[in-house]
Amino acid sequence: MPGEAPLLSVRGLRGGYRKRTVLQGVDFDVARGEIFGLLGPNGSGKSTTFLALTGLLRPDALDLRLDGVLIEAGGREMRRRMGVVFQTPSVDPNLSPREHLALTARLHSVPTDKARARIEALLTFADLADRADDKVKTLSGGMRRRLELARALVHSPSILVLDEPTVGLDHASFERTWTRLTELREREGLTMVMTTHRPEEAARCDRLAILDGGRIVATDTPARLQAAVSGDVITLTARDPSELAAWLKAHLDLDARVTPDAVVIVCERGHALIPRIVEALPAGRLETVNLQRPSLAEVFSHLTGRAFFSAENPA
Repeated sequence: MPGEAPLLSVRGLRGGYRKRTVLQGVDFDVARGEIFGLLGPNGSGKSTTFLALTGLLRPDALDLRLDGVLIEAGGREMRRRMGVVFQTPSVDPNLSPREHLALTARLHSVPTDKARARIEALLTFADLADRADDKVKTLSGGMRRRLELARALVHSPSILVLDEPTVGLDHASFERTWTRLTELREREGLTMVMTTHRPEEAARCDRLAILDGGRIVATDTPARLQAAVSGDVITLTARDPSELAAWLKAHLDLDARVTPDAVVIVCERGHALIPRIVEALPAGRLETVNLQRPSLAEVFSHLTGRAFFSAENPA
């Protein structure tokens, strides 16, 4: 609702590890029922923010409010109302999905009758009903990730915090995970805060905060962030992307960014540039060419002057 107070409010979050400060003063609000993303490359401060919010890292400074009430990160009230999905797998390979959910229900003091019904519903929700009593070590990576999500929902939290929820998943598992996340928001009105280094995942959030060097450099909807960057994005694939980028610079004076499997050019009037590139390149040098509007990776580069993907941050 317009004008409604945020469910979660974070102000002045500062902190890091020993003598190294990572977060420089992070502020953001999350509306009730919103999927809010924290997007940035490796080292930008996303996971440190996650650790501070969940109480696993003691920040140097933090004003944290839930429903307008000042609370302690990782405190009893936060644990009662928050579900957490970690980036690193945290399920025991020798327990079954049903045992994992039952143990979590006991830890959160969920009444037995309610827990039994909740566990069965979550096993169905996660497509694990037919594998409910198999050991986790026999499950696929996608199944284990769905179990982690189901486990975070056992105590019916009002806010779900996820650190890189689709890391390591293939495209099919990525889509299946996002289908479940949107179902949760629609069915239970669940609010979500997630970290991600995947621009295509960030584009599915309702709003984003883009982090760089422990600071938020922009916050808005994905569409508005992308609209702020003018120009087109041409993506070229070739057997040797680095060689292609060097050729484009030497022969057409085009500055291109090399990703692990492509060459990316941001320019005005991309539809007019593509014929020039195709005609100038020697036969067989180019495999595919694609034209699109700037992605959130280009938005990051526009805001920070640095490439989102690099040799140090390939994904």
